[in-house]
Amino acid sequence: MNSHPQHFAPLARLLHWLMALMIIAMLFIGAGMVTSVSARHEWLIHVHKPLGIAILLLAAVRLLVRFSTRQPPLPADLPGWQVLAAKASHVLLYALMLGLPVLGWAMISAAGDPVMLSGSLQLPAILPANAQVFALLRKAHGYLAYLLFLTVLLHLAAALFHGWVRRDGVLQSMLRGRV
Repeated sequence: MNSHPQHFAPLARLLHWLMALMIIAMLFIGAGMVTSVSARHEWLIHVHKPLGIAILLLAAVRLLVRFSTRQPPLPADLPGWQVLAAKASHVLLYALMLGLPVLGWAMISAAGDPVMLSGSLQLPAILPANAQVFALLRKAHGYLAYLLFLTVLLHLAAALFHGWVRRDGVLQSMLRGRV
């Protein structure tokens, strides 16, 4: 009897694909924000902030689901460096999914601006207003967003490698199936 599941839990798969869409949207929204000075810029900011907080909250839920459910094992014949790369990339993805929204929140706080999620819902500032800290956090937020984009691309490339080249069930474990 196989004690390991062949697929991720349904909730884990749902959160994975929902967050994949949200993160890709967030990356494009962020790129649009920094390249626009039109009226669209303000609208993008008003979408970016609550979406970032939603990603933060869902990343925390994903971690709870990940630690409370069993995941399918990686293929036994996977080279050690690929196992290490898979584990490291997942740690990096989770760190960025949690860290970037907190960094953005801190950045807006350091700018002295309210962190508005809607017309009436405001988050408390997590840092005092400070122009130098704002500038540092803004730069870090941008660089880490590029790192997230690169990590997502590598994650996608690895998934396609497993699905199209190795055909070892890794991609299928996140696409469909039962626990």
